[in-house]
Amino acid sequence: MSRTKVLASSAGSLLCVGALLVTFGLSSPAAGAARPSSASLAITGAGSTFDAPFFTKAFYEYGNAHPGLRVDYAAIGSGGGIQQFQQGTVAFGATDVPMSSSEVAHTSGGPTLQVPVDLGGEAVAYNLAGVKVRLKMSGTILGDIFLGKIRQWNDPRIAGLNPGVRLPDEAITVVHRSDGSGTTYIFASYLADTSSAWARGPGVSKSIAWPTGVGGQGNAGVAGLVHEIPGAIGYVELAYAVEDHFSFFSLQNRAGNFITPSLATVAADAAHKSKVSATNFGIVDEPGANSYPIAGYSWLLLHQRATSVKSGQALQALFVWLTGQAQSIAGSLNYVPLPSGVRAEAHAVLAEMTGPGGVALAD
Repeated sequence: MSRTKVLASSAGSLLCVGALLVTFGLSSPAAGAARPSSASLAITGAGSTFDAPFFTKAFYEYGNAHPGLRVDYAAIGSGGGIQQFQQGTVAFGATDVPMSSSEVAHTSGGPTLQVPVDLGGEAVAYNLAGVKVRLKMSGTILGDIFLGKIRQWNDPRIAGLNPGVRLPDEAITVVHRSDGSGTTYIFASYLADTSSAWARGPGVSKSIAWPTGVGGQGNAGVAGLVHEIPGAIGYVELAYAVEDHFSFFSLQNRAGNFITPSLATVAADAAHKSKVSATNFGIVDEPGANSYPIAGYSWLLLHQRATSVKSGQALQALFVWLTGQAQSIAGSLNYVPLPSGVRAEAHAVLAEMTGPGGVALAD
């Protein structure tokens, strides 16, 4: 399979569809490092592919400004990131749905902090070479496509939403995530909200028993398959869809309007929930005439007590920057900068970090 180019920046970063390797800066692809390996302090993380375009550019820029620091991040999916964080093999995890109380209880290393780090939308992309206009889609019909009940692009229900558009008599190939994924959780939440058949069937989870389709590893894997397979449909973080120039739907929101994902429409959805937390995080299908309905926050996973004061200070400084000043980078990559209230929440949680035994991290 060819590689899908997701982000082209001064970092020279690529997401490789097959092995999902994230390269930062000058180090080897397998390491995924923001700085050469001679750095005096290394921070390792793993998890969400939703975050990968943002993390790639942000960690590279932070590494340039802090030459003694290396940040290694493996974009292996939210489920994998949670597992590695639980096992204590990484200093931080990243997930598009916070850890549950049960997952937190099975985490080594003491109390866990969960910090909102970025906000984005999910596009539902499709590969129809002969269709030049943006198609409309509802959650009910989308649910039936992903349930395998609607199998052809010229199905009367799809045609009914798109009068005057000549839809091909072409088979639909559903593309979904093959790994445990917070992106899947957000997408399934929208389907469950809008499709009673989906809510009664597969439901909402990071890992779905998919009734049909083919699986791709990470957002990049789904993007690659949608790009390669004629007639494909799949869900990807908006940055992937925009950078790869995919066609994607205008989706029907709660107000009945068909909305195209963008910074403005994702922000409109998020604006209806001014505060989020690890136990109250969902922003799918919020009210509002211009709200895009598939959106969500991604979350950092951190140990409240760092293994040393030095590492705790480095982690805290990195993530205060990432959830503050670096949000301008997120905005340049089709994420929505964290709303001011959510940014303040993130910094308040990060302020709870300590060194071993509760030692303060003050310089």
